[in-house]
Amino acid sequence: MADPVAVPFARTPAELVAFIERNTVVAAPSLLPEMRLYLATEVTPLWHASEKLMQDAHLPPPFWAFAWPGGQAVARHLLDNPGMVRGRSVLDLGAGSGLVGIAAAMAGARSAVAVDEDAFACAAVGLNAGLNGVTVRTAQRDVAALDEPEIEVIVAGDVCYEKAGAERIVRWLRQRRAAGIEVLLGDPGRAYVPTTGLELVAEYAVPTSTELESGIVRDTRVWRLTDV
Repeated sequence: MADPVAVPFARTPAELVAFIERNTVVAAPSLLPEMRLYLATEVTPLWHASEKLMQDAHLPPPFWAFAWPGGQAVARHLLDNPGMVRGRSVLDLGAGSGLVGIAAAMAGARSAVAVDEDAFACAAVGLNAGLNGVTVRTAQRDVAALDEPEIEVIVAGDVCYEKAGAERIVRWLRQRRAAGIEVLLGDPGRAYVPTTGLELVAEYAVPTSTELESGIVRDTRVWRLTDV
């Protein structure tokens, strides 16, 4: 793999793509052997850059460069149960790498849109969708302030890791559920996942890394939001 791109740099679309391509490798997530993504590995320096370097370069943490357990669980569930999204319009909330939206498209969704505030994530989604031969539209904006009137299913993986953000996102998701939209939430036991208004639909043991998680496997659940 080539040396990592130096930072800081101007964030043109081409430079975002160059940064992603040169700081990641193409690999399959542990639970999704049929999928390929641009991912950081133990041998890439992306996640291990010092906090000072990341701050000086005005870069957000590279959440888009990892296949987090919650997202993998939802993606696996969609690929194994394509009827949940086949022919329907799907929103991947807080998309990161876009793996859940990509899984929805692979499962036959009529359309898929990935929403994330990070420009790097949106660029990564485009690259990753191309690797898997599907189309996923991206929207760079606040993940809980999107109005997509045609959306029929919302999927979200690992969005409950920070209190204020989780509360705001879950509140928005409940509003969407009250409007009749199906909502699936993947979570490996993060601190701020809601404790009520959830129906368990699937469980997975997701292999992971101790560099990212507390163990080499995370027991991860896929929840459906219910009316409360």
